[in-house]
Amino acid sequence: MAYDLYIVTDDRPTRKTPLADLVRQAIEGGADIIQYRDKTSTCRVMLETALELRKVTRDYGIPLVINDRLDIAIACRADGLHVGQNDLPVPAVKSVSHFSGIVGVSVGSPEEAVRAEEEGAGYVALSPLFSTPTKTDAGAGHGLSVLREIRNAVSVPVIAIGGIGRENVSDVIAHGADGVAVISAVFGKDDVRSAAQELKSLISAAKAHRP
Repeated sequence: MAYDLYIVTDDRPTRKTPLADLVRQAIEGGADIIQYRDKTSTCRVMLETALELRKVTRDYGIPLVINDRLDIAIACRADGLHVGQNDLPVPAVKSVSHFSGIVGVSVGSPEEAVRAEEEGAGYVALSPLFSTPTKTDAGAGHGLSVLREIRNAVSVPVIAIGGIGRENVSDVIAHGADGVAVISAVFGKDDVRSAAQELKSLISAAKAHRP
């Protein structure tokens, strides 16, 4: 599974373009994986949206990951589930017979990353790398030095999320990230497809120059 450009959806009620259309544009711009994250909608609305996104991602052969909600992930047959430190632990997720997808875990330290890998996480995501207004409950950014420490501590892919954009994505890759997860850097732009294309190009170039 490729993680270079990992796009996380937002749940802004003011969005004019349907989310499925925005996701399609992001994929056409180079997104490698889509995470559906929604902290405000009802279960029914979430499932309806997840099924729409599942159709889009399947059409393009792109993995769909659901944030936090194992029930939604099972119901829409998602490829993965992403959990935080206060969500269901990885062993509990893996014990559910109806779910066989990858499990990603948000971490804030090398110790949390190592524990997540030991418990069976398929990837870890340092969150937030930099402070970001998109996730107001995420706290202060951990910084590039912690990213490097996590990269050296685990063998699973390491994703960075939080405050990442065109101006700093090359540094993030240079410090060991296997990919970057973004929200506003793509969905906050007028031209979602072009924003994704630019980030994907910068990531590819940074990886090409990494030792």
